[in-house]
Amino acid sequence: MNILVVIPARGGSRGIPRKNLRSLAGKPLIYYSIITALSSRYKPDVYVSSDDDEILLIAAQIGAKILKRDRSIAQDTTTLDPVIFDAFTQVAALEDKQYELVVTLQPTSPLLESTSLDEAIKRMIDNPELDTVISVQDDTHLTWKKGDDHYVPNYRERLNRQYLTPVLKETGGFLIARTGIVSETNRIGKNVDLFLLEGGENIDIDTYEDWNLCEYYLKRKKILFVVSGYSEIGLGHAYNTLLIANDILNHHIEFLVDKKSDMAYRKIAENHYTVHIQQSDDILDDIARLAPHVVINDRLNTECDYMQGLKALGVRIINFEDDGDGANDADVVINAIYPEKVPQQNHYYGYRYFLLRDEFQLMKPRPISNKVEQILITFGGVDSNNYTLKVIESIYEYCLEHKINISVVAGFGYGHYSSLEKFKSVAVYKNAANIAEHMKSADIVFASAGRTTYEVASLQIPTIVMVQNERELNHRYVSRAYGFTNLGLGYKLENRTILDAFRQTVENRDVRQRQRELMSRLDVASGRKRTLRILNEIMEKV
Repeated sequence: MNILVVIPARGGSRGIPRKNLRSLAGKPLIYYSIITALSSRYKPDVYVSSDDDEILLIAAQIGAKILKRDRSIAQDTTTLDPVIFDAFTQVAALEDKQYELVVTLQPTSPLLESTSLDEAIKRMIDNPELDTVISVQDDTHLTWKKGDDHYVPNYRERLNRQYLTPVLKETGGFLIARTGIVSETNRIGKNVDLFLLEGGENIDIDTYEDWNLCEYYLKRKKILFVVSGYSEIGLGHAYNTLLIANDILNHHIEFLVDKKSDMAYRKIAENHYTVHIQQSDDILDDIARLAPHVVINDRLNTECDYMQGLKALGVRIINFEDDGDGANDADVVINAIYPEKVPQQNHYYGYRYFLLRDEFQLMKPRPISNKVEQILITFGGVDSNNYTLKVIESIYEYCLEHKINISVVAGFGYGHYSSLEKFKSVAVYKNAANIAEHMKSADIVFASAGRTTYEVASLQIPTIVMVQNERELNHRYVSRAYGFTNLGLGYKLENRTILDAFRQTVENRDVRQRQRELMSRLDVASGRKRTLRILNEIMEKV
């Protein structure tokens, strides 16, 4: 099928002077419509019709063919019908072709994708009875109009938007017509179909506000978080990446989890982000299909083959909590918890890069109490070793004797609730959303050596740490120097050792006060700002 695309580009735009040649995200506005048309799989002839020699020169340099438009059809009052008819008749003679379709493609819709244009063309090809396909956007709202002497509604009853009769408004994207109906006064036949555009493709630049919005979309990058989270490793990676995602406002964000990370998938989906679960045998194939500009990994240590595969895709790579062999191939590595083995450029380590949640950012520490009345036990999202039970068994009788209340906040993947049922006076909270409130009310906290330690440090609460695994032993920040009582690997501890450490903390206010003072010296709250600054620097280079 012979298809002609006509891009009308008059030189005398009044709303935004010289609009078609103005730089939009580094390229002249007309560049985008020409490239969209030239990228069509239907290989149409692409012509720019203009009365302006500079526009024609630039259009030719970009790759379009050009037609000088007569000034009689380049006036403010000229509609597009005579412009398109003039171009169609001239080009048909020049190319010596019989065109079946004429596509009007306006440069004021720079975000239109060639895939959308092709889908609309295919609709015309597959449905010979169609005369015209027009791009539209949904403009359904409660609207009003001016009556004889007052305003009246354009609706019968006030309903939520989804229940109103749809209203569709034409965009400047495209109008595709069969050549048999194209004339000096018409391009629309009796049988018309509408093609809905969304997500920026529907923008028709008419004002500077429209222009700025297009700038935003064109500079927007696709960020893909690749995350792991299952019972053996917990959900710390999922929580961490959700915090980062919430701080990234100017880019498109999606998530990808590996095959066994169903827990992470559900947690991310709960937060209403687009999340995919691995479908291919090699997760690199899934990443290639999603075509991101930047990949942010938070999935334990990366391997060299995986990182080399990412680099082959031409993406920027940011890794969190990675001290694997693949970390050397990342553009940036940020490890708030685990120390650096060998100092490297673009590797950022320590509490200065911790991502503290909003609920902790807004909460102020309370003074150390004279008497311990409330403790909190919280061992993360999974607590695979069930340290919760081990701590309760160790201190339960002591707490009853000294009238100390015990609260447990168990995470998303905790599966040992039945083991706690015999301790009647223990308050258990399942996957509590207000963990900061529970922490602030506690005089002492029991936790593992993960992200929770930074949160309690922000509230300056005396904390006894039991390490979950060998990896957590590398978390040097969780030490006496920073106000923590670190007992080491919890599964190697005797109950008596846990009780002794607890008693020393409970019975010595000076010890608790000293722990608070050491934690107060840390600026945990600024970690998110520091980290976001690093991420933005990487994204600006894409």
